[in-house]
Amino acid sequence: MPEQDIEITMRDGTSDSVLCRPEGDGNHPGVLYLTDIGGIRDANRESAARLAKQGYIVLMPNIFYRTGRAPLQPYLRTLDDEGRKKRMAELSSPLPPEAMERDTSTYIDFLASQQGTTAGMIGVVGYCFSGKMAMFAAAATPGKVAAAASFHGGGLYTDSPASPHLVLPRIKAQLYFGHAVKDRSMPQEAIAQFEEALKRWGGKYESETYEGALHSWTSTDSPVYNQPQAERAFEKLLQLLQGSLPS
Repeated sequence: MPEQDIEITMRDGTSDSVLCRPEGDGNHPGVLYLTDIGGIRDANRESAARLAKQGYIVLMPNIFYRTGRAPLQPYLRTLDDEGRKKRMAELSSPLPPEAMERDTSTYIDFLASQQGTTAGMIGVVGYCFSGKMAMFAAAATPGKVAAAASFHGGGLYTDSPASPHLVLPRIKAQLYFGHAVKDRSMPQEAIAQFEEALKRWGGKYESETYEGALHSWTSTDSPVYNQPQAERAFEKLLQLLQGSLPS
């Protein structure tokens, strides 16, 4: 699977990124793959390459480039609870909604400019922390994003004036949300409130909770990796992209 390490010039620095292409020539739809809080590593490189094998040009940027280059060190799972909280704050604090929208707009333009990327709309997928980032990407570039998906996304509905659900009126993309069970970053009450907001929005969407799947269940290097539910999530993502993107 052709995989290339690249660098993208951003307003606030340089994002060291990965670009995956299908084998062979021809044009293919573009997909922006936003990593979880762990950043670019072997597990999601494999996931992005698998998606590319299905016929997509996949861009996986280092969304935490302001904090450090990939692979991000120290790795979250090597830290104790207090160290993990501190590290998560270091990674997330430079990414308020405005920065997410600005960054994803740059990533989308870069992906669209690549040789072989089919002209027209692209797809976006986010995991964990970046589930909300996928929403901000769709809101920032409604004329460029046809589909956006979030798996075990955290904080999609909060009481904050920066809550991701508040950008729904700006989104024109088809949306998919796969929630975890017992997720402290997106508890059942928040899921219910979020789904009410989706109903009020009135766009095309699907939102469901994966039975027995804990937060980060899609990542093969997660201690709670759930293979059957991860495979189901991958198939759901493919269905969304196949039904939304130009061939």
